[in-house]
Amino acid sequence: MSVDQEIARTIKLKPIQEIAAQLNVPESELEYYGKYKAKLPLHLIDREKASKNNLILVSAISPTPAGEGKTTTTIGLVQGLNRIGKQATAVLREPSLGPVFGIKGGATGGGYSQVLPMEDINLHFTGDFSAVEKAHNLLAALIDNNLQSKRTLDIDPRTVLWKRVIDMNDRALRQMIVGLGGTGNGVPREAGFDITAASEVMAILCLSDNREDLKRRLGNIFIGFTKDKKPVFSRDLNAQGAMAALLKDAILPNLVQTLEGNPAIIHGGPFANIAQGTNTVIATRMGLTLSDYVVTEAGFGFDLGGEKFFDIKCQSAGLSPKAVVIVATVRAIKYHGGGNLKELTVPNPDAVRKGLPNLEKHLENTRHFNIRPVVAINRFTSDSKEELDIIAQACERMGFQCVLADNWAKGGEGAMELAHAVVKEVETGGSSFKPLYDWNQPVEEKIHTIATKIYGADGVEYQGKAKTDLKRIEKLGLSNLPVCIAKTQKSLSDDPNLIGRPTGFTLTVREIEIASGAGFLVPVTGEMMRMPGLPDTPAAEGMDIDNEGNITGLF
Repeated sequence: MSVDQEIARTIKLKPIQEIAAQLNVPESELEYYGKYKAKLPLHLIDREKASKNNLILVSAISPTPAGEGKTTTTIGLVQGLNRIGKQATAVLREPSLGPVFGIKGGATGGGYSQVLPMEDINLHFTGDFSAVEKAHNLLAALIDNNLQSKRTLDIDPRTVLWKRVIDMNDRALRQMIVGLGGTGNGVPREAGFDITAASEVMAILCLSDNREDLKRRLGNIFIGFTKDKKPVFSRDLNAQGAMAALLKDAILPNLVQTLEGNPAIIHGGPFANIAQGTNTVIATRMGLTLSDYVVTEAGFGFDLGGEKFFDIKCQSAGLSPKAVVIVATVRAIKYHGGGNLKELTVPNPDAVRKGLPNLEKHLENTRHFNIRPVVAINRFTSDSKEELDIIAQACERMGFQCVLADNWAKGGEGAMELAHAVVKEVETGGSSFKPLYDWNQPVEEKIHTIATKIYGADGVEYQGKAKTDLKRIEKLGLSNLPVCIAKTQKSLSDDPNLIGRPTGFTLTVREIEIASGAGFLVPVTGEMMRMPGLPDTPAAEGMDIDNEGNITGLF
């Protein structure tokens, strides 16, 4: 059993009614999923009240493959805020089964900063991912049925962009031919599977305001073209109503608790290197309605999840964050200083010094949004005092608060200093959010702004398909959508091998996908993996369940 599971098993969970009572939500309003999970009704959301409370984003520097502990820090900060007398709620994404059974494991925090029940949350939870998967695949079935039907829209099967999805890492499903076996089995065409977290339906769910908005966005999904080159959308197949019906319960946020019995709302789970990488707008507004402080996180480094959180989610929903926490670890900074991935637990002050430019760039990037960051050093037992001091001194030289976060080992107690730093930032009013760009700017200008200001590129180069896509986007009248750049999380650049703070590079856009339902364009740089594979030794091989139903091996 993992250390995280051992710690989680020592905790006596509070009935979910007690967690709801902390938010002044009566028992009668809850939709129960057992003793410790419940869904919250949408009518509880008060947008005016939500606009007056404090939204805090937790982001990070460019991560190592194992991640740098954003979720753990988010949960620890919420526990710390509650310990110093603030009413705070964590609002997080739901884990995807692919990483759970693959290499990263679960996404419920760690040590003494976890959300519980961790086994339930990491596995099927309340079925939201399954509902997204079914809604997505319903549209795929309707498309293939229309290709076969006498009521055809005359869709050109060669232009169909909509794949199927499954919430699992399975490389064998990436590319395939469907419709084989004769005329009764459909029209043969190239297709494949993405992982559910990469579905546009997931992105739509996470940006929708309510059920009507959900249906509108589902109807706006771009499918392809007819044989006479007219665009085809999901609404042309009358798919949006049935898809929204499948998402009837999935649109409701899920209430659980932290290890210290504080409220946590977990809802939605889009990828950050392909989609926007943040939880639902609905969950964020729910948290802001019910508590004074909401702490949320965005996937990967600030260049991906952070930028998209601000430029897509906040602009779309009219949210105005009050502060941002940048999580840094000694091991990640050493990695960006050229440290060997297998030796990151070995003290190496020189590598820390060399890796500091990556942290510095992410901190600089927050200022483009007029947000002043607090640096949280997520402490590991292998960190030396000299290494920690080097990071703290660098932050001090740049004029940023830097706090040692020891919440993995000490829970909320280890995050109280961070909580005080965040409250100070909020109460002094040093941040006043502004977006990086205006959605109405030309598409190329928006991409150039992100590439040069956030990534540090000298410019942008468009390959042939990307140039064709730009013309198509203009013709379809979609140029006013924000851009959600698909890029590696391993580097500030589009080359995963360029660690640290790369300079002198050009961002290469290979193609630009249309996610008109979600309401953004996806410039694709490099090879983006929408269906991951399992590692040589998957985490699944270490998992088991006993005769009493106790699961082991989750982490």
